[in-house]
Amino acid sequence: MSKADIRSTDVIAPNFKKRMSGVTSTVFRLVPRQAEHIAIATSGPNLPEDIPQVSPWSLITMPRSGPSGPRVWHARRNNEMLPGLALKYLLGKRLKLLFTSAAQRDHSGYTKWLLRRMDRLVATSAKSAAYLEREATVIHHGIDTSDFTPAADKAALRAELSLPASATLIGCYGRIRPQKGNDLFIAAMVELLPKHPDAVAVMMGGVTDQFRDFLQGLKDKVAEAGLADRVLFLPEAQDWEITKYFQALDLYVAPQRWEGFGLTPLEAMACAVPVVATRVGAFEELVVPDETGLLVPREDQSALTAAIDAALSDRDRLAEWSGKARQHAAEKFDIKGEAAALIAIYREMLADG
Repeated sequence: MSKADIRSTDVIAPNFKKRMSGVTSTVFRLVPRQAEHIAIATSGPNLPEDIPQVSPWSLITMPRSGPSGPRVWHARRNNEMLPGLALKYLLGKRLKLLFTSAAQRDHSGYTKWLLRRMDRLVATSAKSAAYLEREATVIHHGIDTSDFTPAADKAALRAELSLPASATLIGCYGRIRPQKGNDLFIAAMVELLPKHPDAVAVMMGGVTDQFRDFLQGLKDKVAEAGLADRVLFLPEAQDWEITKYFQALDLYVAPQRWEGFGLTPLEAMACAVPVVATRVGAFEELVVPDETGLLVPREDQSALTAAIDAALSDRDRLAEWSGKARQHAAEKFDIKGEAAALIAIYREMLADG
């Protein structure tokens, strides 16, 4: 375990949720990189051994002040804001409270009460910032663009993954559930695959018991259309394998009905894969229309289908988008930029005393 000494820790980024989520992934990606430049640690259950961390018990017993005076408490959930307040006001710890919000909805009265007690706010998109009713710094999520890169040999990679070598591959990845718009993607594929005989669709993601009937309904629709050999349903890939599945694609589709932020379009673009996405989450701030892909209205089946059709019908334009997608992701959304922007805020808060 990569234990950190609470006495020499300036920033605590708690992760108090047991199961994996987008927020958890953010903490796991950022903290090790930030630890190269500032004394930061996370705390909570089920943490990977290679992430700098302190035990939850040490938060209660830690010295009142940190090595530089106050410490920064960087929360990303309500159940992390509240302990920060308790540590500060009930146990007398010198903490500066920071909260990052990805939500794009009106906050509950309880959440608003917590937000008013934070010293600084960060939003992951301009849309998220608009719901905070307080000044917030917008810092987009980033990805590791040295990991998500174009495939050196796409044909060989597809052979390794048992994917069709010469097909035009259209991907849709993530959890299988109505929120993610999987049914919208399948409806588009059922309509478009007969028109594009070289195209094959790949849907990949985990499914909970609650949505197994939903997934079976998608499979039944594909079978009824006689497309079972051209719509591949794959189980969720392990974290260390997911890059390969993006690299293998020619087009990525993000048909979500709603989303907090949404990293998959970035991961696809970094692999030089253009994106068709709905105007939800931060997608409007990630995808550049007619340069790295196309954007369509939320839950608009005809618009989604038409956009995918347009992308598949002009291969020269699709190839041009591919190069621009990689450049855009690498220049604007590398995780190093996200880490550095947050560290700058940490240092400002630490300097305030």
